[in-house]
Amino acid sequence: MQLFRENAVKRSLKTTVTTQEIAVVQLTLVSQSQSALQENKLRGLRIGLEKLNQSYQLLFSQYPSLNQYCPISNATTGERECSLCLPGWTPQGQKCFLFSQDRADWISSQYHCMALGGVMAIIRTEEEQEFLWEKAQSLSQGDSYWVGLRSSGADGGWQWSDGSLLEKGPQFWARDPDNAGESREDLCGRLTPRVVYSRSWFTFRCSNKLRTICERKQASLT
Repeated sequence: MQLFRENAVKRSLKTTVTTQEIAVVQLTLVSQSQSALQENKLRGLRIGLEKLNQSYQLLFSQYPSLNQYCPISNATTGERECSLCLPGWTPQGQKCFLFSQDRADWISSQYHCMALGGVMAIIRTEEEQEFLWEKAQSLSQGDSYWVGLRSSGADGGWQWSDGSLLEKGPQFWARDPDNAGESREDLCGRLTPRVVYSRSWFTFRCSNKLRTICERKQASLT
């Protein structure tokens, strides 16, 4: 009887040990499988990142103008900071505006804006008017800026710098423009940020020298 009990205990211990060994082997296999899976995922991520970096570098080499909109902000890491407007231009709506601090007559100012890829500011909405008025007020402390308005000739009309007539949309004259004893061909529009934004357009001789507001379209991938 004693011998039978000893053999039963031995068989039980052997079974227990065998079960534990199997469990350890299973855990080891699972761990190895997970580790291999993680390594494969990590390898795939590295390959994907390398391809992405190659495409990134190729994009900037094929389209150099992107460097203007996405200048390097960190020389150590090569990190870039992108904007829909060029440096120095301020976004508003679908446009970018530049407030030039140089003074010139209206025609020279128009050429300056064109050389920068834009035109003198064309104000189509009240929102644009208020934005430009506030920005001019903060930058110039009341100084005036040329906008893209010019007398269109003997008919007494006004037109924008892109050739469109000032017929539709809001207008923000401090007072209705008149000849004021001058040839209307010599009159252009200026924005002077006084008390209220809604009455800040004034007529001025085009030969006078003022700062300028330029505009251009925001960058687009289409």
